Amino acid sequence: MGEGKRLLPAGILAVLLLICTSSFQLLHASNDNNDDDTIFYESFDESFEDRWIVSQKEEYNGVWKHAKSEGHDDYGLLVSDKARKYAIVKELDEPVILKDQSVVIQFEVRLQEGLECGGAYLKYLRPQEAGWKPKEFDNESPYSIMFGPDKCGATNKVHFIFKHKNPKSGEYVEHHLKYPPSVPSDKLSHVYTAVLKPNNELQILIDGEEKKKANFLSSEDFEPSLIPSKTIPDPDDKKPEDWDDRAKIPDPTATKPEDWDEDAPIEILDEEAEKPEGWLDDEPEEIDDPEATKPEDWDDEEDGEWEAPKIDNPKCEEAPGCGEWKRPMKSNPAYKGKWNAPLIDNPDYKGIWKPQEIPNPNYFDLEKPNFEPIAAIGIEIWTMQDGILFDNILIAKDDKIAASYRETTWKPKFTVEKEKQKEEELESGSTGLAGLQKKVFDILYKIADIPFLSDYKLKIYDVIEKGEKQPNLTIGILVSVVVIFLTIFFRLIFGGKKQPTRVERKNTEPAGTSTKEGEENEENKEEKEETTAAAPRRRTRREN
Repeated sequence: MGEGKRLLPAGILAVLLLICTSSFQLLHASNDNNDDDTIFYESFDESFEDRWIVSQKEEYNGVWKHAKSEGHDDYGLLVSDKARKYAIVKELDEPVILKDQSVVIQFEVRLQEGLECGGAYLKYLRPQEAGWKPKEFDNESPYSIMFGPDKCGATNKVHFIFKHKNPKSGEYVEHHLKYPPSVPSDKLSHVYTAVLKPNNELQILIDGEEKKKANFLSSEDFEPSLIPSKTIPDPDDKKPEDWDDRAKIPDPTATKPEDWDEDAPIEILDEEAEKPEGWLDDEPEEIDDPEATKPEDWDDEEDGEWEAPKIDNPKCEEAPGCGEWKRPMKSNPAYKGKWNAPLIDNPDYKGIWKPQEIPNPNYFDLEKPNFEPIAAIGIEIWTMQDGILFDNILIAKDDKIAASYRETTWKPKFTVEKEKQKEEELESGSTGLAGLQKKVFDILYKIADIPFLSDYKLKIYDVIEKGEKQPNLTIGILVSVVVIFLTIFFRLIFGGKKQPTRVERKNTEPAGTSTKEGEENEENKEEKEETTAAAPRRRTRREN
């Protein structure tokens, strides 16, 4: 009987189908790159050196490298050294106008060594006429938008900052997104997307999932508010000399009791204490290390007389103590400290003084932000970490284009990395505990992002970061955050400490509703200095 046609196994068919689908998607992305809706795209498939300009400023001594993402054949722009400043810029063929159209900015970042302290954000720069040069690109170079992850100490956020010119004062003001999303706490590839819409709406997506929606004109979403307050405190208004803003004062009728001894010490010798039985009076707490020997290269003239290092006296380990016994101290029951008169309500209290409000000379109103055009893309960061890999930087007019790139360039890598992570967890036998810990920390970061907890965000971050450094404390950390959460919750329900009634000076002229106005300086980056102590050539003599 002749051999019939063999059908391919279902698994092989599935793989071929997946390859064909992926090839089609990649082809589609390539076509999109030539589409009018794709304004700029950088894949870093080729070396960046003939297209990107590295800053020649002396302090930016970090070396950029064209390198593969770990575990992939895909190339990116790599931060290669720790504790360095990096700056690199790419000019666009034409400036991007951020008016009357949707604009999408997107890029990928992989923190291959994690991120404890450093930035991984992009700056979208204004035209050079604003006062900067590519080879002198630094943190002072004027930008329109700054977007991307930043983490150091209590800072853990995906920034979105835009600079806007006040049409009255002519000054540029930084406006920071309130309650931005947190940075994913892993070493996988992540894609960050910001969608600017002509209806003043902003969307922040991480890995294609919406994490934040805001309105550029809303004071609830940006600090300071884009539209200044109509009134401001009068800078020339001064508090009257006779204005008493003390809610409480010492009772003038109170007198110090006759038996109050301010000189009594906090502690006194415990006269009832007795030396423990078995105390070794003649044994020192430390002895010379009997196993130590003088180094062969020790020079008495150069290094001084050699002395053996000290170790704990083994005879003291089982005894209650060694050396001279001294009577311990105890709290003094007669101690009262310095006497102060008790506080009473101030009969002359006038409340918290505030200057009167006057019309704000820099007030303006508008229907849409007057964004400055984007003429270049720059990466200007200071970081303690290496292994930060930037890839697939995109500017487009339509989020569908950005979604296509996410599907074809980011998702395949992320899927592979995620599977590898699961395999490593299985091999280490820590899947259950490590997975639980990661979920716990992810939940805690989400709790910290809740708007009404903003005043306590730094405290919660501090607790979470301690937990990340000591994973065995995960349950304790979770309990701590829950306690903080419940404390805040009950404060909000039952109210806090009653505050004194405020008495304010009346305005001498009518004023409109006031909102906080101010100019926020460029966000300070927390910096660390790494110091290393060189090991001595030989042991120095122990100081007594």
